Amino acid sequence: MARPEVPSPATPSSADELTLVIATFNRSGYLRGLLDSVAALEPAPERIVVVDNASTDDTQAVITAAASRLAIPLINVRLPVNAGGAGGFSAGVERALSEGASWLWLMDDDVVVLPCAVTALRKWTGTYGCIHGRRLDEAGNPFFWQHRFLPFLGIHIPVRGNVFRDSAAFTTNVGCFEGMLISADLVRRIGLPDERYFINGDDEIYGWLASRLTDVVYVNDFVLQKVRPQKQIDLGIRHLNDSSDLSRFYSMRNRGHTGQYLRAHGRYNRLGFALGTLLTAGKEILRLLAVEHRVAGAPSLWRGWRESRLILHDGSWQPMPPLDPAPSNDRKHQV
Repeated sequence: MARPEVPSPATPSSADELTLVIATFNRSGYLRGLLDSVAALEPAPERIVVVDNASTDDTQAVITAAASRLAIPLINVRLPVNAGGAGGFSAGVERALSEGASWLWLMDDDVVVLPCAVTALRKWTGTYGCIHGRRLDEAGNPFFWQHRFLPFLGIHIPVRGNVFRDSAAFTTNVGCFEGMLISADLVRRIGLPDERYFINGDDEIYGWLASRLTDVVYVNDFVLQKVRPQKQIDLGIRHLNDSSDLSRFYSMRNRGHTGQYLRAHGRYNRLGFALGTLLTAGKEILRLLAVEHRVAGAPSLWRGWRESRLILHDGSWQPMPPLDPAPSNDRKHQV
């Protein structure tokens, strides 16, 4: 069946088309570095929306200081409780839309932006509605991010080889909030990021939902650099980083929400999804043993799996609604 397309956005006439949305929690040092790098952007975004997930460190002081020295408006959204990255981005996207954003650049707090990032991304906004630029790791080497989401398994898998060998834009169907640039029109058709994920998987499913409406791409332009060092091992096709017990819990627990989204779009396969859950648990156990050299985090996987089953069997569960309802034939599209 032919893909129903979101009309291609017009190429921006100025940098005033882009709003940067940052979600942060108790990482004021990283946030300060990110905001310093934003000050060097040329051209600059129209505005910055920083969502503080009820941080208990000096994050508010960092935001206040940045707002006083930046040449562009900085909107400080402080949540009363920690809603996780998912809740932070949901609140940030909602605020950015209310401010009139045409494009939203979604970003974690542990990266810095490269000075020509906006120029690099604007090359693509006349063609695509959901764009991811390339990233460098903390050592300045290319950071691996080339995946596809497999609805049958309900997981994303790495793609081998040089995805830019034949084209400067690699079409995928998965998202990452560490630098996703997405048009406001597309956001309205998808709805807000699902805050129920808290952390892990919210951007993955958001990219998949976007791919059901238009092409989602990874482009051969470096725009970000990660600054948070992580332990990792090289698996050949990709690197496996260290994690946390909280992240492991949500990686399993959020399988329930992902399964529900697949079910809502007619792509849920019970046996395939069970295999994907087993592979997810296996990856996390490998991460524990090979990267972190411990086993104490394993019970968090069991707790997460038990909660995922409750979510998956919740008959009242509903997907996040679109802000601007899409035509009915969009919901019939299969990827």
